[in-house]
Amino acid sequence: MRQVSSILFKKDFVMLKRTHNCAQLRLDDAGAKVTLAGWVHSYRDHGNLVFIDLRDREGLTQIVFNPEMQPDVHKLARTARCEWVIAAEGVVQPRSEGMANPKLATGQIEIAAERLEVLNRSKTPPFEIDTADKTGEELRLINRYIDLRRPEMQSKLRTRHCVTTLVRDFFDKLGFWEIETPMLAKSTPEGARDFLVPSRLSKNCFYALPQSPQLFKQILMVSGVDKYFQIVRCFRDEDPRADRQAEFTQIDVEMSFVDSNDVIAVHSRLVARIWKQILDVDVPLPIRRMTYNDAMNDYGTDRPDLRFDMKLKDIYDLAKQSTFKVFTGTIDNGGIVKGLCATGGEKYSRSDIEKTLTSFAGDYGAKGLAWAKVKSEDGKLSLLGGCAKFFGEDLQQQLIERFNAKDGDLLLFVADSEEAANKALAPLRCKLARDLELYDPKLFEFVWIVDFPLFEWSQGEKRYDPLHHPFTSPVEEDLGKLETDPGNICSQAYDIVVNGSEIGGGSVRIHDPAVQQKVFDLLNISREQARQRFGFFLKALEYGAPPHGGIAFGLDRVVMLLTGTENIRDVIAFPKTQRGQCLLTDAPSEVDAKQLDELNLRMQKHSHAIEQETDEHK
Repeated sequence: MRQVSSILFKKDFVMLKRTHNCAQLRLDDAGAKVTLAGWVHSYRDHGNLVFIDLRDREGLTQIVFNPEMQPDVHKLARTARCEWVIAAEGVVQPRSEGMANPKLATGQIEIAAERLEVLNRSKTPPFEIDTADKTGEELRLINRYIDLRRPEMQSKLRTRHCVTTLVRDFFDKLGFWEIETPMLAKSTPEGARDFLVPSRLSKNCFYALPQSPQLFKQILMVSGVDKYFQIVRCFRDEDPRADRQAEFTQIDVEMSFVDSNDVIAVHSRLVARIWKQILDVDVPLPIRRMTYNDAMNDYGTDRPDLRFDMKLKDIYDLAKQSTFKVFTGTIDNGGIVKGLCATGGEKYSRSDIEKTLTSFAGDYGAKGLAWAKVKSEDGKLSLLGGCAKFFGEDLQQQLIERFNAKDGDLLLFVADSEEAANKALAPLRCKLARDLELYDPKLFEFVWIVDFPLFEWSQGEKRYDPLHHPFTSPVEEDLGKLETDPGNICSQAYDIVVNGSEIGGGSVRIHDPAVQQKVFDLLNISREQARQRFGFFLKALEYGAPPHGGIAFGLDRVVMLLTGTENIRDVIAFPKTQRGQCLLTDAPSEVDAKQLDELNLRMQKHSHAIEQETDEHK
């Protein structure tokens, strides 16, 4: 039996029924008799009066218990503690003069309690709701049911719900159908990242949880569905990061008889609708576009943060004229010298540059970080410190002009391969902008990245890899290069980026079986391998596949941006840790021998465990 107060057992007792939520009542409701229910957020016993702030998912309302009005109710209220679940009936009244709380929506009123029901008691929580943000994440994830009671977490869950509701309404009005695709599917060419599920009925065979519904949504286009969307769970067995999880959610879309402009136009409107309705932020349409090559050249990444300028500049031509051997030696070996200008970067001391900034760049692979400060002397700009001494006066002026540098700026350079220089400078650029406060953190800058290469060369594997996936279509004019120049084929792919975070990506797909086979050939996927892995899909393409394209948005990342958090676990009700564990349920966990027998599986001990057992035996 649940624990309740003794007043429940009076013959004339009637169960209290909630009439309002805890953020609903205002001065206009004064004099109304109401019933609220929720959790005791805080409790204050002033000797005669007892005050309880009652909390539900909508907000807080203060309830006052007066011994002169209801002695028995007042006595029961004095026993209440934080996180107890209660219901209280009483009359809405204005707070006493000078006691209003402007921080609360209900701060001008309180409830003068006449009845109280204790619906359930609570043990002392492992952390306080108000100070949970100072509690270690592990403890909060173990006790996620308490962590989710926090108003900040409830607000994030509400935002996620509002986004999914908005998305469904948006696509429904455009004639899209929401269709579920299988969770148990066939392992893909990216099989090393699949979560495998053993089949009990088909011995020694496995399903794979989907990394995306890619093939199924393309088959839906072949099936004549025309416009599909789905808010779908996907699974990828990779190390989670701050903005990734092994189990994540996509807004998945596919459209027939479209080109890339059609897909971009529809989803620009979707993004604008979400940001307007959730944050009241106007996203200018059309959203700007930037080619992949321009993004890599100017920002070192295909996910550029455009809230500030600070473009990267190649100084190959100037560096090779310097006397700095690090630069000239790198150029002689086929490398480049690339740099940026940090506005107001003079605030960094020599120690800051050589320890903090150089160490940061080193974490991203930079072998070193050269620098020089821009100073004005007698109205003329020059370079001082660091590598400045290796550049003559004329070269210094050319450097200053190339970066459009001003007095007090800091120039930073990396000498390496183009790929390595970009990899180090892109995150350094963002760090500098944060440190120097070069942008408004409340600003949102969107961009579509287009004209991606179809392939990238894998030096380790000595073959081409798809930059997106093997079903992305080349641009029409580059189809002939499949035979002659695959490294310079432009794809019909597009990513949408906001504030340096990719929130969605997609492409126009290959709908011609002959083109799809040529792409497989370039990827060293044999015809037999193609048949085994996705023969069902290739067969579908042979029966009249329409031109089609689509996109997938990372719902978790979208909600992260909307709520201003940098941790993806904050926007997922029951997330996994960095090691892919659910601390609430203690998953993954071992299973018993009977289950393994039914699945025809046998456990194999890891080598280090065997060695440990051998050592113990000795």
